[in-house]
Amino acid sequence: MKNSRHWLSAAVLLTAAFFSLVLLTRALWIPAKAELAQWLIERSWKDALNGDPESRPWPWADTRPVAVLSVPQHEVRQVVLEGNSGRNLAFGPVFVDGTLDGRDRIISGHRDTHFRFLESVQPGDRVKLTTRQSTQWFEVRYMEVVDSRQEELVIDPGTDRLSLVTCYPFDSLRPGGPLRYVVTAIPLNRLVNPRQPSSG
Repeated sequence: MKNSRHWLSAAVLLTAAFFSLVLLTRALWIPAKAELAQWLIERSWKDALNGDPESRPWPWADTRPVAVLSVPQHEVRQVVLEGNSGRNLAFGPVFVDGTLDGRDRIISGHRDTHFRFLESVQPGDRVKLTTRQSTQWFEVRYMEVVDSRQEELVIDPGTDRLSLVTCYPFDSLRPGGPLRYVVTAIPLNRLVNPRQPSSG
């Protein structure tokens, strides 16, 4: 009887150790995968700047890097991806479809990862958006909370602005939800070639 208790205890301990190892492996794999993805996205962005606009981070990717978003006051530099999908949002901020090449640009990102910094952004902060063609500086003018059930973000081709959008509130335990936090920035009319060094 005593011997069977030892075997039972050993089996329980081995099972617990196995599941702990599985959980630890998953916990380590997710950040490792995210880090590898960032490295591949950065490499793909450099390829795009060097003349390969169709460069993809990995062969089966349905996205490509199309810009870099920088907010110096908050030490933020993020590669922005093409294709407004949940899959692409897992790897970085994305342009809302149809706004990359327009004057009214909208970039969305997750509130608990890439766009967490929006919680600290203030009017007057500078935002730099670099595409393959140019670099443009913007100044944050205002922030607002929008209920997506009552209002939609309207894309106005005649308006020159950059909107950064994420879910709200920042500390919500529930993903998604109807509220959006929108940071609106207006251009400073400073247009330069991205291959030339710029101050600021």
